[in-house]
Amino acid sequence: MAVPTRTELARRAEELVPMLRESAQDAEQQRRLPEKTIEALTDAGLLKLRLPGRHGGYESEMGTVVDVVSELGRGDGSTGWTVAVWTISSWMVGFFPDETQEEIFSTPDVRVSGILSPGAMAVPTDGGVILNGRWPFNTGAAQSHWNTNAAVLATPDGGHEPVMVALPMDDLQIIDDWHTAGMRGSGSVTTVADNLFVPQHRVLPMGPVIQGAPLTNSNAGASIFRVPFMSMACTTVGASCLGLAKAAKEVFFERLPGRKITYTDYADQSQAPITHIQVADATVKIDEADFHAYRTAELLDRKATAGDELTLEERARIRLDLGAVCQRSKEAVDLLNTASGGSSIYQDVPIQRIERDVQTLNLHAIMHPNTNLELYGRLLCGLGPNTVYI
Repeated sequence: MAVPTRTELARRAEELVPMLRESAQDAEQQRRLPEKTIEALTDAGLLKLRLPGRHGGYESEMGTVVDVVSELGRGDGSTGWTVAVWTISSWMVGFFPDETQEEIFSTPDVRVSGILSPGAMAVPTDGGVILNGRWPFNTGAAQSHWNTNAAVLATPDGGHEPVMVALPMDDLQIIDDWHTAGMRGSGSVTTVADNLFVPQHRVLPMGPVIQGAPLTNSNAGASIFRVPFMSMACTTVGASCLGLAKAAKEVFFERLPGRKITYTDYADQSQAPITHIQVADATVKIDEADFHAYRTAELLDRKATAGDELTLEERARIRLDLGAVCQRSKEAVDLLNTASGGSSIYQDVPIQRIERDVQTLNLHAIMHPNTNLELYGRLLCGLGPNTVYI
């Protein structure tokens, strides 16, 4: 089977934008992606971006991932975000033993969601571990087949080790608690493991994955697995924020013709100098977000192709770039939302949903601009990172 080119995959994502915008309100009301959206994503092959080639995946470069996720985010923020999570989690499966991969990827068009925060405790037992815990913010879980979730494994010396566990969704309880201000369509519910047995082949030490250690399974020769987890994940999720910013500009200009500025002499908003300043300022910020999103993608693709390791400074800069994408995207959306007038608060006007979505993403622990600025600033000042998530 021929692997679609970067241009082709971006085109497929772009073609879905009108449908995603039309379905966005349904996604909000259902608090999950509509089934027709999932079918369209599957039919377009957009859930195979970072799957191993031997399992029918495309092993796409990060530039392609940013192209696709940002286009989907341009159509609907929840869709862009959910596809980003599915892409990251499916890629994570490629680090597990071959036996686990065969088990998971045997499901046609498999969807894998996942959580990086270690919300559970794993206790060793014969043949595996017993797992107890919960993972809130589990994007797309109810519409996924598998979960790759982080946990803490008790070690014989009394210590603890971070691990990733691969879990069939049928083994987990789902708490339908996703009642939020933004990203409502992402279905980021809470999942629970209650005395769940997990066989050893579905328990993966996280240290080597985070550090980008070479693989020893059948994917060892694939360049997409030559980058650290956090760097790949940060680049992927940032693209959904970029898509929201681009969407805000488009929907603003769609409503601009014929609009006036109430209680002023401006019968045409497009004639007002304040509007010129707002749209120009927003455009610059969107361009800046675009720069930071693609700078990380190009760095990762270059390093992966050459087989070179990322330096600590480069890893921290990727976190910096993620924060910059989020911050500049939010600033652009804020400007355009402010310029949209009182009528924009109605649910059928997209800018209000885009504003809520971009605000929600900026509050994400990994994406928060201030956290990422501090991390990079620490290294510039000669201090070590204050996190292992780098």
